[in-house]
Amino acid sequence: MQTSPNADSGHLRSRLAKVVVPVSSRQIVVSHPPAEISIEEDTVRRLLETQCPDFADQPLRFVDEGWDNVTYLVGERHAVRLPRREAAVALLVNEQRWLPLLATRLPIEVPVPVHAGETSEWFRWPWSIVNWIPGGTAETHEFQSGDAALLAETLVALHQPAPDDAPVNPFRGVPLLTRHEVLESRMHLLQDHPAIDESRLKAIWRDACAAPVATVRAWLHGDLHPRNVVIRDGSLAGLIDWGDLNGGDAATDVACAWMLIDAPLRRREFLQAYGASDAVRWRAMGWAVHIGLGLVDSGEPRHVPLGLATLNRVIADA
Repeated sequence: MQTSPNADSGHLRSRLAKVVVPVSSRQIVVSHPPAEISIEEDTVRRLLETQCPDFADQPLRFVDEGWDNVTYLVGERHAVRLPRREAAVALLVNEQRWLPLLATRLPIEVPVPVHAGETSEWFRWPWSIVNWIPGGTAETHEFQSGDAALLAETLVALHQPAPDDAPVNPFRGVPLLTRHEVLESRMHLLQDHPAIDESRLKAIWRDACAAPVATVRAWLHGDLHPRNVVIRDGSLAGLIDWGDLNGGDAATDVACAWMLIDAPLRRREFLQAYGASDAVRWRAMGWAVHIGLGLVDSGEPRHVPLGLATLNRVIADA
């Protein structure tokens, strides 16, 4: 059990009631957005032939079409990432600019861009060739002590002060109070999931918002869900999809403890190895509540169970 950062929450309720934040159409999770461009293998091959001939003769294999990008494996050690919609272009450019610098400090594999593709007659947006990290996702992985320790070590190394020109993300790394209206709009979703204690979640959210705010704008991954965590040979191996990297509250990333780690003991090991203060723990739980509800809100079969599991883990640890 953790001690509430504000036992008398009446003043906080008053603060929350006064928060009015416009609700954007792009939140932590909504339904999968449609592609704005078709990306076929022939297009990828032409880009390689005209801009990266060293890769042109290597075999191509479609890997995935995600929220923002389409990915093709090139040979066995590299991948091509191409934006599937215009909103993803800035995120890919952020990866190109910042990830090579951040990767040098991290004790884990990341998909470092090795070529920044240019716009052309064959493809109208920038694109990348990155190092390929073999393995599977963490969706069914049971985190062990070594995984928790490596994840904590990685986030400690990442969560250093970000420069003034680091990317800004209005949906991640921001004060929790700015997300209050969005969270409130999603609470009704729990009516379809009576096993989730709504009153407990609301109390956790209030206490998280009452915790002292972050005083350092740190580098964040920004999207540490199980599909962005690579497992190889039964162990944590890499973190992928860095498009949402930004400067903000490190607790946003620490919330991954409740998305990734099912065993309470392993979560405690992770938080202890990370060195999370009480304030960081509470804010991280708040972010886990917010993200968990967003996953439920998506309605997608792969997201809803993760969202419910995340919420249950937070309740268990509060």
